[in-house]
Amino acid sequence: MTDSVPALEARRLWAAYHQQPVLEDISLSLPQGQWTAIVGPNGAGKSSLLNLMIGSLAPLRGELKILGQSAASQRRAGSIAYMAQQERMEWDFPISVRDTVLTGRYGLMRHDSLWQRLLPRQWANPSHRQAVEAALEAVDMADHAARPIGELSGGQKKRVMLARALAQQARILLLDEPLAGVDPPSETLILNTLERERSIGRTIIMVTHDMPSARLYADNVLLINRTLVGMGTPDEMLSDAMLARLAVGAREALPGGERVAA
Repeated sequence: MTDSVPALEARRLWAAYHQQPVLEDISLSLPQGQWTAIVGPNGAGKSSLLNLMIGSLAPLRGELKILGQSAASQRRAGSIAYMAQQERMEWDFPISVRDTVLTGRYGLMRHDSLWQRLLPRQWANPSHRQAVEAALEAVDMADHAARPIGELSGGQKKRVMLARALAQQARILLLDEPLAGVDPPSETLILNTLERERSIGRTIIMVTHDMPSARLYADNVLLINRTLVGMGTPDEMLSDAMLARLAVGAREALPGGERVAA
């Protein structure tokens, strides 16, 4: 697979929950190795687009390709790592930070030989332990590895969830509001970590309401309000005119998900 294959390619994509459309006629192409910020009002379909990418939501119609293949096949292949906005976790469950991050490796462990999967964790395939430790170092949580996850602050929990995604060593990182509710030091650390991942060739696709961060860090900004309102550089898309168009939403978006020039 070459870098010329788009990280994401959608053609006339529709999605719905209980027959109520949440995305309408989306066509776009996102390159590999770049950071795309997805911006839109609440209920605009941003998280639904990520759910389509991870295969947890099936398109109503249209076509979606991840790295030239189906979303489901790329998720099975370990090409996609996902950090949800609200993790479905029992935060009071007695599991350590290290073991929480290790859960990000479970999909990859299925590819280990049977005898390796049956061994105790400390004797299993060392690549899993190494990936976990590297991910914890990346988000500055190595010193907290043995702590119960429930003892952490909100910002620390976000960093651990990011470490779990990093531990998967996937080509594409999908993040749903990774900066929501975090303290300033955690926000800076998360952004710097993602910038470092982008610099080594990973594709970052991030849903966010944080306009300053999108302006500073993103290569591309995708404006969505059920339809594709616009796609371009942060300077183009985060102008007052384009944000006003975004607020109006579907009535002003071009048909077929075409790019709107600033």
